[in-house]
Amino acid sequence: MPADPIPVILDVDTGVDDTYALMLAARSPRLDLRAVTCVSGNTPVDHVVANTAYVLDVCGAEEIPVARGAARPLLAEPHHATEIHGVDGIGGFSRPSDRRIERVHAVELLRRVLMTAIGEGETITLVPLGPQTNIALLLRAYPEVAPGIERILFMGGSASVGNVTSVAEFNVYADPEATAITVAAAGELDIPLTMYGLDVFYDVPVTRADGARLRDSLDSAAQLAGQLIDFQATTFGTDGHTVGDAGAVCAVIEPGGLTTERHPVSVVTSGPSRGQTVVDRRPWVGETDPVRAHRNGTYTDVGLSVDSARYRELWLSSFEI
Repeated sequence: MPADPIPVILDVDTGVDDTYALMLAARSPRLDLRAVTCVSGNTPVDHVVANTAYVLDVCGAEEIPVARGAARPLLAEPHHATEIHGVDGIGGFSRPSDRRIERVHAVELLRRVLMTAIGEGETITLVPLGPQTNIALLLRAYPEVAPGIERILFMGGSASVGNVTSVAEFNVYADPEATAITVAAAGELDIPLTMYGLDVFYDVPVTRADGARLRDSLDSAAQLAGQLIDFQATTFGTDGHTVGDAGAVCAVIEPGGLTTERHPVSVVTSGPSRGQTVVDRRPWVGETDPVRAHRNGTYTDVGLSVDSARYRELWLSSFEI
């Protein structure tokens, strides 16, 4: 018998690659998308909400609840990436939606869905794909939701180089205090963590040829995906780009496609390395004083390589082409 669909919640800052992730999460028969929460990130939060509603409509997922969350980071000034994702966040392709947005804050929707899961003996995988402001607020305000969380699998961070600075990845850089709180709280509450960072983010490519096939489909979601592939390729002057955040959703569906190593992770919140995820990959510590040796951070399954072809085909399977 096939396994039951995996319950998931996506927390998004819907730009181009969040769109790809939403499409897979909404379309995959192997996932049960319980809710989508929105946070400021790639674009301001009101654009994120509008984009999310439109993308879910295009995917025929009208029943998925959507809530507006944090409009700015915990402490920092907002930092967006419209030069990458377009003024509206999805390359100018966003359209109005008649969808009813939940009247409660995203953190309250997260609490409700997770507490319901606890009452029903279930657990849900949280998949944050943007700055982790909503997740940090949730875990500090409502730690009682922890038994309802199967795992937090987040797109963010890097065990090597950054993309905003030499060491900081965008989602973490946009609100490093939030990521630091989430990582620490997960350790305190015994919530498993997986980091799908820059070490694998770019390794699931799609091409202009893929985009052309998608645009020629009668599937409206495929058409939008194809337009976005072309937009990204034009923006970067390449033959294609990456499914990006959608790879994190692939890792929920098929974890065997992601090779991880378990290491302590912490987040730098000040100085020139602000936003860096420090992944302690030392084979041993305490070169001169083993008694005082320790590792800082929360043990995390850090993604270091990915089965590119497997995840590319998994993502493309979302569409009728």
